[in-house]
Amino acid sequence: MKNTLIPKSLSTLFAASALMLSATVMAANPAPPQDPVEPGGFARGPDPSVSFLEADRGPYSVNTSRVSGLVSGFGGGTIHYPSGTTGTMAAIVVIPGYVSAESSIEWWGPKLASHGFVVMTIDTNTSFDQPPSRARQINSALDYLIDQNTATRSAVRGMIDTNRLGVVGWSMGGGGTLRVATEGRISAAIPLAPWDTSSLQFRNVQAPTLIFACESDIIAPVGSHASPFYNRLPGDLNKAFVEIDGGNHYCANGAASFGRYDSVLSRMGVSWMKLHLDQDERYKQFLCGPNHTADNRISEYRGNCPY
Repeated sequence: MKNTLIPKSLSTLFAASALMLSATVMAANPAPPQDPVEPGGFARGPDPSVSFLEADRGPYSVNTSRVSGLVSGFGGGTIHYPSGTTGTMAAIVVIPGYVSAESSIEWWGPKLASHGFVVMTIDTNTSFDQPPSRARQINSALDYLIDQNTATRSAVRGMIDTNRLGVVGWSMGGGGTLRVATEGRISAAIPLAPWDTSSLQFRNVQAPTLIFACESDIIAPVGSHASPFYNRLPGDLNKAFVEIDGGNHYCANGAASFGRYDSVLSRMGVSWMKLHLDQDERYKQFLCGPNHTADNRISEYRGNCPY
């Protein structure tokens, strides 16, 4: 059989044409983008920025599950939890203040959950409950979340790291939050315009604590509540004090004053929980380093950086 030889120059031309065709096909059908790789450890989510933290929501969509008011130990509430992420997450309880309902602090639920936390905003047994009672109800709510982590029909089954717990509390709920922070159970606390009858016990607080105070608060005046509470915190504790300029007693609830303060609450509140619950040091830059009082929404800042 006669061999047919292809000239070398023609072979080269065929090869070049094949490469060009391959490149054209790849350009028309690019490879799908890879899923983002999340940081190791407890950290999750993209690298944060100021605009990222001050956005209405974080990177995750949020689902909710209602908790009956007939539950034992507290007045029911709503579990907010993220979707589109994997692994276990820290859990946070958010409690309202005197004569106030869950709706008064509901803003914190989807805000924190959208950044990768399981959050339960709660009602109290009665709206007149004092800080000691609110502290007990916080603990009951934390117990409930821990139980839900293993409950067969729970919406958050297997999602919670029961060793990483935090609390946010407003007014008398803030007093209750500080009381729970003395027990060694939680890893982060954010009292909002806290109210309590005494600050003596707060020298025993063990959880890193960020206090939001409201400059024009006449219900829990800063000089007799938030400020002395902060001053009582141990000197070696990770702590910060942020006073909202001109804010009334509701300034740290979110959506107050037409949302004027939301960006400050979000930037610093999310960063506090991310640093101390997720041990994510990418968020330290938003707590330590900036001149916080350069923000005209902050009238006073105290802290003991570096954390």
